[in-house]
Amino acid sequence: MAGIAVIINADDLGISQQVNDATFDLMSKGRISSATIIANAPATREAARLAARFRKCSFGVHLNLTEFEPLTGGAARLLVDCGGRMTRSNETALPRPGRLAAAFREMCAQVERVASLGVRISHLDSHNHVHTRPFFFPVLKEVQRRYQIRRVRLTKNFYSPEQPCPTPLWWRKHAFNRALRSVFGTHTTEAFTEFLTYYHAPMARQQSVRQIELMVHPGAQEAKDETPILDSDWIARTGLPLQLISFAELPLSRLDAFARSARSGKELRPCE
Repeated sequence: MAGIAVIINADDLGISQQVNDATFDLMSKGRISSATIIANAPATREAARLAARFRKCSFGVHLNLTEFEPLTGGAARLLVDCGGRMTRSNETALPRPGRLAAAFREMCAQVERVASLGVRISHLDSHNHVHTRPFFFPVLKEVQRRYQIRRVRLTKNFYSPEQPCPTPLWWRKHAFNRALRSVFGTHTTEAFTEFLTYYHAPMARQQSVRQIELMVHPGAQEAKDETPILDSDWIARTGLPLQLISFAELPLSRLDAFARSARSGKELRPCE
């Protein structure tokens, strides 16, 4: 049986000292292979400094339009509330040209901030999955083009049998992931989901994909159930040939095959 490539990506790096400590502890134990940094968070500088110690791991930018003050200040007035902070209202706000332009400037500033701190940027994802909102798709692609970043997280497409993906939602996700891969030659894993969703899935479901990204949140209160499992020998217990890789290790030839498959209309349907 061929191996299953697994990227375990810790979101929200830099959001707090607690999250930084928990994430780097798991990295030092070889339990996490990747992380994404919030550029405008309280502990961003410390996260970037410590990231330099983990050369075998990949570090991306956790694009953020939903929390903290923007890096672009007054130029981001269409993205903030009366207190000058970005909120989750940006997930559902009308995609007017001015707002999209402000989002583009802010995302660019965030990529540049992380790069300026010495981080070699491997990929992009986002806080509260804002990059998967269809109206921000053109913004995401312009950011990718400007900084030549070709690896991006999918929208979730691996579900458990107990909580299947509704068919209308699956078709929207299918369309987004096809477009994500096709426009600007973007490389992705075959599937993406939360760590616990994959861990608790039946073996047949776990074997149904050959490459998958698993999202984790070390140090976060809502992730207290996942961390003990993640910090254990869970891979050995699955009995599956799982191979932990980073985003930088994604085999491009296979990803190109996925892109060709997407263009031909053939794609695994993991919601079934």
